[in-house]
Amino acid sequence: MTYALFDDAGKFLAGRVMSDAEASVQVELESGKRVKVKAAHVLLRFEKPAPAELLAEAARLAPEIDLNLAWEFASEDDFGFADLARDYFDAKASPAHQVAALLRLHEAPHYFRRAGKGLFRKAPEEIVKAALLGIERKKQIAALIDSWAADLAEGRCPEPVREQLYRILFKPDKNGPEYKAVVQAARAAQLQPLDLLQRAGAITSPYQFHWRRFLFDQFPKGTAFPPLQAPAIKDELPLAPVQAFSIDDSATTEIDDALSVTGIGQGTVVFGIHIAAPGLAIQPDSPVDKVARERLSTVYMPGWKLTMLPDEVVQAYTLTEGRDCPAVSVYMTFDEATLELQSAETRLERVPIAANLRHDQLDEVVTEASLTGEAVADYPFAAELAFAFRLARHRKAAREVVRGKPELFNRPDYNFKLDGAGQEPQGDEPVRIVTRRRGAPLDLIVAEAMILANSHWGGWLDQCGVPGIYRSQASLLPGVKVRMGTKAAPHAGMGVPQYTWATSPLRRYVDLVNQWQIIACARHGRTAALAAPFKPKDAMLFSVISSFDTAYSAYNDFQNGIERYWTLKWLEQNATAELDCAVMKDGMVRAEALPLVLRANGTESLPRGTRVRVRLVSTDLLTLDVHGALLSRLDDEPTDAADEADAEDDDLGAGPLALAIATDETVPEDAATAPAKDADAP
Repeated sequence: MTYALFDDAGKFLAGRVMSDAEASVQVELESGKRVKVKAAHVLLRFEKPAPAELLAEAARLAPEIDLNLAWEFASEDDFGFADLARDYFDAKASPAHQVAALLRLHEAPHYFRRAGKGLFRKAPEEIVKAALLGIERKKQIAALIDSWAADLAEGRCPEPVREQLYRILFKPDKNGPEYKAVVQAARAAQLQPLDLLQRAGAITSPYQFHWRRFLFDQFPKGTAFPPLQAPAIKDELPLAPVQAFSIDDSATTEIDDALSVTGIGQGTVVFGIHIAAPGLAIQPDSPVDKVARERLSTVYMPGWKLTMLPDEVVQAYTLTEGRDCPAVSVYMTFDEATLELQSAETRLERVPIAANLRHDQLDEVVTEASLTGEAVADYPFAAELAFAFRLARHRKAAREVVRGKPELFNRPDYNFKLDGAGQEPQGDEPVRIVTRRRGAPLDLIVAEAMILANSHWGGWLDQCGVPGIYRSQASLLPGVKVRMGTKAAPHAGMGVPQYTWATSPLRRYVDLVNQWQIIACARHGRTAALAAPFKPKDAMLFSVISSFDTAYSAYNDFQNGIERYWTLKWLEQNATAELDCAVMKDGMVRAEALPLVLRANGTESLPRGTRVRVRLVSTDLLTLDVHGALLSRLDDEPTDAADEADAEDDDLGAGPLALAIATDETVPEDAATAPAKDADAP
């Protein structure tokens, strides 16, 4: 009985020869299956032993062949596996020895290259040496992986794994030994990688985990600025005949905007909105511009921030009191009695900044009663603020008519205050969460002023034929989102015919780009399209929009998460075990006195708005999960707690910033979560 060994796509099989033709052979395998094999693929014919015995014996003998020795005396010309077997074993090498040689040659391409069916050729000596070094390195790496995996499984984190923590978790190199060690250990311990690494001590601080992850994603080269100097403004700017004042939080350093009011009691009042003018000095593609374009926005978080521009650059253009500051100003002339807008004019000038008012110091003093004359107004710029408040309410009411429904602010804003202000937080600082009524008078004054300026400048750019970066919203229907584009279009949520972002050029790159375009219009009027840095359909504008959207979303997501962290930290520091909440939907509830949404078992069937008391079951500072259980119902009827903003912020995994985004898409002014100045999508 004759048997044949053949090559089946790199796999060696053997069976009984059933028929033999000139070009092919029919072979019956041990399984009983019959296959047709090309004659050229038959490598060996033999009569004994049986195929299964042959292959088993060959597999046993193959590892005994010393590859170094075989390579030394192998022919310099092409040779067959049987030739090597006769040279290595003896001149009468059995079929098992021949097949053993075939298997050994086949598995060692670094020693022997394949030269055809059953034929091989020696690899050059330098190739062999390099391959052996590579094999040795792989062995060492494999041993290292095993060692690291064993340490991780036993609760110890090797330093190389610790150093690669964020890359392993979020942007892994799946061929990296550190990643392989974590995967191997996680499988062995039957744990998720994050749980494994936490147990092994790789994550010692939940706060640092969130912070370093954000830096890894968004600032892989670090947060330091290159050496930069603030370019000087070369324009000879006239001095404005006003005394302007800004309204910001005390921690704000990037003071972008100020207001002035002149002519009170004369029948017409000129309302000035003055915006810091870095665009007069910083030029597109300059070193400072490249830094701003890379960061795209200031990043805010409780107790800390990463500014878009270096502080020395910011301080050159920020609207600091006691200075005559370069500004892009728009002056709106209103009928003092009816508040009808009569004219508007944009100027490039120096503006005397008389005061930097701080709303956290004045909110309790500058009240609606004092602004309307019902109480004594004992604070700076009382008359100017009273007019600005009256105008703000008038403009807001007019926008609400266009919107078709009023803006409802049923929930407060929250400010986070950390001990040790001015230093980068470590995550264990005592935190205070201060409630602040949304739509407070000073906030309303500034927000409406910025809406007025941004809407006016958006229309002016369009009239001059100069493209800008606009924000638009087609309608207030659910799911219709605010979009960015280069053409003027209505913003239904704002109730304005068009809307740009141009009032925060020190902290948002989009505003700086729009300021360049506005400056061109101020200098050249109707011919500005020829002089503006960005022309219609300019690819750079679309690139800025795309990059900004991505970065701004990532920054907001981070702020949501880190504010949620500090909220959970507040619960821990205050040993809070129960919360009063309002039911939302699908078992989710919103805390009444904290910026916190959580799942509470037992509330799934309760009507939306029902007030309940919830017992906190568990919190996790690493995953930012918090779970509760219904303790009791606090009322019989649901409250009217679900205002129109719920339609926007009920992506229930969002942190507290989501509450503000529903009425204001801007990042808060500074470390505390103060309402932003450029209200968007109320």
